[in-house]
Amino acid sequence: MKKTRFMNKAKAETIIENSFRKQVRNDKNVRNACLLVDSEKNGIYLNLAEGKTGNVEAHPQQPNHMASVGKLFTATVIAILHEKGELSFDDPISKHLDSELMDKLHVYKGNDFSGNIKISHLLNQSSGLNDVFFQLWNKLKENPEMIITPREALFWGKENLNPVAEPGQKHFYTDTNYYLLGFIIENITKKPFHEALHKYIFNPLGMKNAYMMGFSEPSVKPGYPTAKLFIDEVDITTIKGFHQIDYAGGGVVAPLEDYLLFMKALVNHRLFKAETLQRMLSDDHRSLPTIRYGYSIWKFITIPLLMPEKYNCWGCVGVTGAYMFYHPKTESYIIGTFNDISYKSKALRFMLSKVIRELLKINK
Repeated sequence: MKKTRFMNKAKAETIIENSFRKQVRNDKNVRNACLLVDSEKNGIYLNLAEGKTGNVEAHPQQPNHMASVGKLFTATVIAILHEKGELSFDDPISKHLDSELMDKLHVYKGNDFSGNIKISHLLNQSSGLNDVFFQLWNKLKENPEMIITPREALFWGKENLNPVAEPGQKHFYTDTNYYLLGFIIENITKKPFHEALHKYIFNPLGMKNAYMMGFSEPSVKPGYPTAKLFIDEVDITTIKGFHQIDYAGGGVVAPLEDYLLFMKALVNHRLFKAETLQRMLSDDHRSLPTIRYGYSIWKFITIPLLMPEKYNCWGCVGVTGAYMFYHPKTESYIIGTFNDISYKSKALRFMLSKVIRELLKINK
């Protein structure tokens, strides 16, 4: 039995690695990609990189910008402040934001719902506010020298975009919500958002190579260049003001091993209590047919024939083909990125069909 399990493990490792490398080598859109699979239960640890950053060969220890995976870090700081009694998930956001920002923030069909938005609405993307990110991204592409701060972006959104629903009535994914969470964190901690990230997450967990793009530096400089990140064929690292519109909706940069430290801390309740994590998981809205969205947590849900229960997992996703998930059945952490927006859907299919499927075969 042990020999069979060992053979299954070795076979799974080989299949996962070969599938990953083949996926990257056969797709001209992918310049650089990384994959980390950690399963103590099955004795598996893979940390892979494929492609190049410029003329430098990809390396497992190079930092990666994981796009909206950074939202889970923002939600985690909010959860920590919730447990410290500095805020409540159920607080109206007006309790923690200035009147100028709140003024006509959410006017929908002639009614002002600004005072009805709760912190929980921001976290699970149900505030009803529209999204400023991609609107401003298009402007940055046209004018790479343009700089617009997160606060200026919010005011631009109030003037140019209309809300899509009343607070709490509809799931609508928007970075606007996470800008506001960043401002709440700054107001409570009296620190810039990036300093709060280092204080509450990076430093306590020993994420020595982690930093926030354009705002901070890692405590230990990585020995490899940060992987380039492409949206609409544009390398965002060449856009001067991109980090400003990224802000608390993304922006975290680290090697995959640092992201693993974070996910293990979440799963094992080292950052906050189990009941807080349960609230983050369960206070959710349907996002896609097979996915529900909690406090920046994506959960695959069981749908007969379409999504069997054995594939259920939870984590976070970035539009550039980034994913960071925990799969309870195999007790596995699966973290990776293809660093290109063309993989915003394909990355999850790869994780499910090429990684989790093989992990499930080990104990058969």
